[in-house]
Amino acid sequence: MMKNSVAVVTGASQGIGRSTALRLARDFSAVVLVARNAEALEEVEASVKNAGAEALSIPADLSQVEASELVVKSTLERFGRIDALLNIAGAVPQIDLFEMTDQQWNAGMELKLHGARRLTICAWDALKQAKGSVVFMSGSAALDPKPGFAAVAATNAAIIALAKAFAEQGIKDGVQVNSIVPGAVMTGRRRSFLEKWAPAHNMTVEEATKKFPEDAGISRYGEPEEIAELLGFMVSPAARWMTGTSVRMDGGEVKGI
Repeated sequence: MMKNSVAVVTGASQGIGRSTALRLARDFSAVVLVARNAEALEEVEASVKNAGAEALSIPADLSQVEASELVVKSTLERFGRIDALLNIAGAVPQIDLFEMTDQQWNAGMELKLHGARRLTICAWDALKQAKGSVVFMSGSAALDPKPGFAAVAATNAAIIALAKAFAEQGIKDGVQVNSIVPGAVMTGRRRSFLEKWAPAHNMTVEEATKKFPEDAGISRYGEPEEIAELLGFMVSPAARWMTGTSVRMDGGEVKGI
């Protein structure tokens, strides 16, 4: 464990964010948990403490401008430093390009893109002092956009570009910045999507669940814990020379070099 080290994890109440918080509890002395669901955060907080790290839960909606300042201020008041920031929060509606409203576009980007941008800027001075690390969460839709999830693709592509811009400044300031591009990970959110998508396409949930990996040319869905392990490496001392990089982990879905 890295002594006197603090990681901030957004979207920590479920899915990849929750798994990441638990994974980082093995390496960091404290993990700050940020999400909108206060009740779910309490459960994750208890699990982080059981894993051996201190924990601080901050119920906050990062789509709101004032939330970023709240997270950073609360973290510094409690622990005095920020060594790693993992921007995982954000779900963008998967609605057809020709049907999605401006309000839906704005809501998706406000949390996943702008929420992460604001929080990183707010935490930057603390990250500079700690020579810390930042990771942004993108997704494979950025590399293969389709009309049915245009907003997801556009937001994820913007996140990759944003991370590279932060990384350029980070080289000057001593802050490591990268992004990750996960493929189809089986989370509670994905299960809920499949439960709604299946009947609309005359399928059972089991048929719909099986269809995507087959169509994508992958053997199975990813697990949140697998992405969490990657994130744990990316903010570890072993990965320190890696910056300005977008790391893809998708089971071979995108056949790119």
